[in-house]
Amino acid sequence: MLKKTVERFSGKKILVIGDMVADIYIDGRIGRISREAPVLVLTQAGENIIAGGAANVVNNIASLGGTVYAVGIIGNDKGGKGVKAALKNNGAIVTGLIADETRPTITKTRIIAGGRATVSQQIVRVDNESEEELSQDTETRLLLYMKETLPKVHGIILSDYGSKTVTERARNIAIRYANEHNLFSMVDSRYDVKNFKGIGFVKQNDSELAAAMERELHSLDELKNAAEELLVKLDAKGVLVTRGEEGMTLATENGKVTDIPVTDKSEVFDVSGAGDTTVAAYMLALCAGAAPEDAAIISNYAAGIAVRKYGTATVSREELLRAIG
Repeated sequence: MLKKTVERFSGKKILVIGDMVADIYIDGRIGRISREAPVLVLTQAGENIIAGGAANVVNNIASLGGTVYAVGIIGNDKGGKGVKAALKNNGAIVTGLIADETRPTITKTRIIAGGRATVSQQIVRVDNESEEELSQDTETRLLLYMKETLPKVHGIILSDYGSKTVTERARNIAIRYANEHNLFSMVDSRYDVKNFKGIGFVKQNDSELAAAMERELHSLDELKNAAEELLVKLDAKGVLVTRGEEGMTLATENGKVTDIPVTDKSEVFDVSGAGDTTVAAYMLALCAGAAPEDAAIISNYAAGIAVRKYGTATVSREELLRAIG
C-alpha cells in the first residue's frame, strides 16, 4: 500500500512558500600558512550552489515526482541565480521566485579545506541575509502570485526559517484558503510555530517543540504531551515530531499518538536538510491519499535515505520505492 501511494506522487501539485536559501560550498586546496596571520591559505578548486531552506523542500518534492510551485524572495545576485537554476533544472516551477534588488539572497557559504593527504572539512561558515521586513511592493508581488497559484494546487507548505518571507498576511491567506477549499496544509517553522493557528499539519523537531512549549522535554511521555498540547493550541489535524536517531512521533486530532522508529541507524552520515525531506514526502503522501500515520511512515523512509547522503540532499521517487520495497 505504501508503494502504491508513492507511485501516486506524480501529478500532485504543491505550493511551497518560504525562505529560499542558497547553500554555497567553496572547495579549497590547502597551500600554505599565511604570512599575515596564523591561518591557512587555500586555492579555490570549486564552487557549488545547492538549494537550501524552503528551496530544499521544493527540490525534494520535484525529485519525488510531484509538481511544485516555489514561492519566495531572492536577490539579484549569484546565490539567487544559483538557487533558481538548481530548482528549474530539477523541474520545479520558479516563476514565483520574486527578485528584490534591495536585499540579498539568503546565503550560507561554507569554506571547505582539504588536500591530497587530508580529509576535507568545513573550516568556517559565512551567513548573509537581510534583517529588514519585506517591502510593501515585494510582499504585494509575492501575495499576488500566491493568490493566482493556489487554485491550481492540492497542498500548501509553509517553510519558515525565520527570515521574513512568511509574513503574517501570507500565513493568513494560505491557511484560510486551505481551510475554505479543503486543501492539505503544513508548516515547518523554526521559531514561530505558535502563530500558525488553523494550519492542517505541523512539523517540528524535538528541540523546536521544546522551545515552542517553553520547557524542556526530558522523556518521550513529556514530548508526546507537548505534541498533543501544540495540536490543541493550533487546532491542527496532526503534529509530526522528528527525533533524530529515535525516529518520529505523530499526534493526530483523533487522540492517537504513534511512534515511528528509524528504518536504519547504521549509516547516518549527515542530518542536514532531512527535515525538509520529511515535510516534502509527508505532504505528497497526504495528497496521494495516505492516512496521516502512513504518510509519516513514508516520510520516515525518505528521511532515512537523506541522512545517508552528505550535505543538503534530495531523495528520488525510485530510491524511496526501493527503500519501502
